[in-house]
Amino acid sequence: MIPFRAKLTASIYALLSISFWGVSFVSAKAVLGKLDPYSLLVLRFGIGALFLLLILLLNRYTLRISIRYIPHLIVLGILGVFIHQVLQATALLTIDASSAGWLISFSPIFTVILSVLFLHEKMDVKKAVGMVVAITGVFLVTTTRSGHSFEFALNIGFILMILSTLNWAVYSILLKRLQIPYPALLVTFYMSLIGFMLTLPFIIRNKGWESLPLLTQTEWTHLLFLAIFVSGIGYWYWGKALEVLDASRVSMFIYLEPLVTLIAAIFLLHEKFILISAIGGIIIIIGVAIVNGGLARLLANTILKK
Repeated sequence: MIPFRAKLTASIYALLSISFWGVSFVSAKAVLGKLDPYSLLVLRFGIGALFLLLILLLNRYTLRISIRYIPHLIVLGILGVFIHQVLQATALLTIDASSAGWLISFSPIFTVILSVLFLHEKMDVKKAVGMVVAITGVFLVTTTRSGHSFEFALNIGFILMILSTLNWAVYSILLKRLQIPYPALLVTFYMSLIGFMLTLPFIIRNKGWESLPLLTQTEWTHLLFLAIFVSGIGYWYWGKALEVLDASRVSMFIYLEPLVTLIAAIFLLHEKFILISAIGGIIIIIGVAIVNGGLARLLANTILKK
């Protein structure tokens, strides 16, 4: 039985992570006007890894890990850091930050699909209805700027964001199931380091350093926020939350992420509030909530329990 205080602390960690990640779409959008996606990610992961290394050294953590868990860290680094962030950064070149925030809340639906395909979970009427509702919300979010209903469904940015939600569902389940027996801070450091090494060749190819003098003070602030609070503290706190709570329970906090993104986009990027997009986002959350009512109990009692 997990003590209430431990659950509360883990919930706060998850809430902080979601808040940082919600603002991350806005900060990334602000910087992508000057930096290409790969150069942005190299700087994020590099600065983030240095920050986490400093925290590890100050707290006198050992950096040694068993060779047995290196493949696990590589897989998590590729999925949760490299692929996930490349998809999102590239998507933000063509879609608004607020739209990206709404779409990320679709992630738990993919958890259901993965459970049906690989865990032999049954698809009942309630889950089917919830999925239809959520997909309807996605349709509304991705068609808000077009006078023709189906034109925006083919926008590459929306497709990449939806793929990133699928990738995040896989990552969250793997992070919990692999149960790497090291502190979340150490695991996050190695994941950031892997992300940095994977993206480093791209900044060399694109000569991304040539754009650095073009960044304003505000854009540097966004970049440092992405590196320290999003790539560093956000992933660290998410891992700490998953040390205590089931992945299905932690994923509930994703419902709050689009709201954080919407508020930040309006105030920091001056994006317009689009009513139909907000309605679509709320419909996504309602659909996910309908589906997750049965999923959370299944996951808590089977694959995700410690």
